[in-house]
Amino acid sequence: MSPKKQAYENLANSLIEKFKMRGFEGFYCNTREEACELVKSMFHKGDKISWGGSETLKEIGIFEKLQDADYVLYDRTKAVTPNEKAELYSKIVSVDYFMMSSNAITLDGQLVNIDGYGNRVACLCAGPRNVIVVAGMNKIVPDTDTGIARVRNMASPPNAVRLNKKTPCAVTGQCGDCLSEECLCCQVVITRKSNIKNRIKVILVGEELGY
Repeated sequence: MSPKKQAYENLANSLIEKFKMRGFEGFYCNTREEACELVKSMFHKGDKISWGGSETLKEIGIFEKLQDADYVLYDRTKAVTPNEKAELYSKIVSVDYFMMSSNAITLDGQLVNIDGYGNRVACLCAGPRNVIVVAGMNKIVPDTDTGIARVRNMASPPNAVRLNKKTPCAVTGQCGDCLSEECLCCQVVITRKSNIKNRIKVILVGEELGY
């Protein structure tokens, strides 16, 4: 194992202990392939599954694993009209498993997330029976302030470009603290504890994943 991989594993083991104190269930996988298999192993036949927007989930390949399996999938991107979106969201908030990544994770085990519409962080806070958070070790930050700065200046600019948003960060590559109608940074949520033990399952991956 390379020194970098060993350092990732050592840090992850420390974080898993912090997660436990916060009511989260923590896991560590060396590779994205291992993470994909771990996520899939949590599901059972007939489970209702959905997810928030996440480059990390795409990169570990979990969506391909779900398509031909016997699950009920709710894909928010399939809804087009406002009525369809509202109807689908009413189903998503009560799924068995909601998958997402975290924009940042602090060294003391808190999750830092920033959303545009807030549907992703809403499901993190309440609703789905289980929430699976998959995050590369590049998402680890010293504290919540650094986490928010990371999201605004490192995650939101490429996301804005990917989504063709006309925000200052899409143009300059750094946060403009904007109030644009297309702003991606409307909801800031710091999850410091889960009162439902092990509802939130955090899978750390020994790779750089997502933004």
